[in-house]
Amino acid sequence: MVERYRTRRVFVAGGMPYHTYVSRIDRDIEGRLQTVQDNLCKLVTVTGATKSGKTVLAKKVLDENSIWVDGGTIKLEDDLWNSILESIDGYNEVSYSETYGTNANIRGDGSTELQIPLLAKGKAKIGADYGTTRGTQSSARRVSSPRQSAINQLKESNRALIIDDFHYLNRDFQGSIIRALKPLIFEGLPIVLIAIPHRRYDAIRVEREITGRLEAINIPSWDKEEILQIPREGFPLLNLDVSEKVCNRLAEEAYGSPHLMQEFCKELALSNGIEERTAQAFSINEVSDQLFSHVAEGTGKVIFDKLATGPRQRSDRIPRKFKNGNTDDIYGVVLYALARLGPGLDTIEYEVLRGAIRDILADNIPQAHEVTRVLEKMAEIATGDEASTPVLDWDKGERKLHITDPFFAFFLKWGVS
Repeated sequence: MVERYRTRRVFVAGGMPYHTYVSRIDRDIEGRLQTVQDNLCKLVTVTGATKSGKTVLAKKVLDENSIWVDGGTIKLEDDLWNSILESIDGYNEVSYSETYGTNANIRGDGSTELQIPLLAKGKAKIGADYGTTRGTQSSARRVSSPRQSAINQLKESNRALIIDDFHYLNRDFQGSIIRALKPLIFEGLPIVLIAIPHRRYDAIRVEREITGRLEAINIPSWDKEEILQIPREGFPLLNLDVSEKVCNRLAEEAYGSPHLMQEFCKELALSNGIEERTAQAFSINEVSDQLFSHVAEGTGKVIFDKLATGPRQRSDRIPRKFKNGNTDDIYGVVLYALARLGPGLDTIEYEVLRGAIRDILADNIPQAHEVTRVLEKMAEIATGDEASTPVLDWDKGERKLHITDPFFAFFLKWGVS
């Protein structure tokens, strides 16, 4: 009997795709990550672009008994330690109780003559113990900080600790966390930090002493052939015959993101009315641009609108005229300049962005300090968004804008008109 495969279970975007998981054997990424369990005595960082499969890989390889902490949910340092305690069913308060007392015993002996009918006379001794206890009870309570309790009990549990989206933790306490974990790293407890590439060495920056005890595992970008394994594995399970031309088009639009490719494959099947495996083979030889526009609406639109709106202060909202006749304020100008540069981008030099702004505006070109101020505000908005990883990040020191989310980059092409 053929298994009843359902489209949403075959193509899983944002979860564990059991049916279409790609191991990328040639790169030996799984093998390197498995060494985490071998008492490396090093802090392990797993880095890769947003939605490149870092978390899926770690969950596939590492022991299911590992302790997972989502950095996007941690607002204060104690949130981290309390999360660890909750995962190991730990505690940070211990109560002691002791009882002190004395016991007095009284022993009485008696002798009596017993009359036993029809038998001989005899003697017996009767004895009794009487005891009383007098005492006092003492109790004490010891409360440890969540940090110390978590460190001690994490060591006792001997379970690996994985902090996903470590880059999202506040830099003010990243160093404190690394310093607290150093003794556990020294003793061989597996500690893994999952982060995006341009934040790869945050652990070193916040704690110099960790240098030399860092094992960096980079998740390389997916090439086209690796991305194509997803439709090649998944579509036959649904009894779909999808042409190579269509699969190649999906791979080209995915920009190296398996998450996006899973989304495309799912939408392609559903848009053709395929909810589950078909009884008879079904062929698909075309893909409409509408599919990509539809996916874009559900990916980057919300955060794009937030960035376009900008902060509540609107003192710098001077209308600026585009060469195509439209007008927008400086926040819209920056976003449309990004869209002009094209999707799939990772890092944009400041001067390249300024050039794109000049290309789309008819006049009233913003000054350099105006653009940098807007980029700083956009980075703040992106960081304050509910997503665990900001879609963009402005590095003021290096004057570079990092686009960290391929969904956002994808929206710049298909969602911006």
